[in-house]
Amino acid sequence: MKRLGLITASLTLVASSVLAQEPVVGTWKTEVGTTAAIDECAQGYCITMKTGNNAGKRIGTFRGSKGNFTGTIVEPESRKTFNGVLTQTGDTVHMRGCTMKVICVSLIWTRL
Repeated sequence: MKRLGLITASLTLVASSVLAQEPVVGTWKTEVGTTAAIDECAQGYCITMKTGNNAGKRIGTFRGSKGNFTGTIVEPESRKTFNGVLTQTGDTVHMRGCTMKVICVSLIWTRL
C-alpha cells in the first residue's frame, strides 16, 4: 500500500508540472517558413531556431506569464538585438521589439 501511495504522489507531481507549463512553450512557424522552439530555460523562456541557416542558435529570451512576456530577440542575420514584448494568444505569437529605441520590428508566428 505504501508503494501505491508513492506512485500516486509521483504521478500527481508530474501532472501538476505539466498543467503549470505556459502555453507559449512549443514549436512555432516563423514568417519566413523556418521553425523555432520556445522552451523553459534559466532565463525564463528561450527561443531556439530549429530549421534554416540558423538551426540550433538561441535567438531570444523572455520572462513573464499568462501570454505576456518581455525580453530580447536577436535577428540572426544582422545580429541586431531587439528589446520588446511577446504576446501569445491561442496558436499565435506576436513579437514587437526595438533596437536603439528607433528601429522597431514586428513578427507573427503560428503554432505547429
